[in-house]
Amino acid sequence: MIANNTKTERLACQIASMSRKKVTAALLGFRGKFKMDFTRNYLDSLSLDRLRHILLAAYLNRKRCH
Repeated sequence: MIANNTKTERLACQIASMSRKKVTAALLGFRGKFKMDFTRNYLDSLSLDRLRHILLAAYLNRKRCH
């Protein structure tokens, strides 16, 4: 369990250090069990914190499903 927490913290820190451009690209190119059909215009309207939150949730969900 501790190893998973450490990996999650590392992932969160990595995403927290990403620029808006990188977070947007990661969301637009995300491949998981569910389709995210965000448009660039919609993503551009969100705050960087919100984008990072969505990306972290998507990665955690993908990790949980594998």
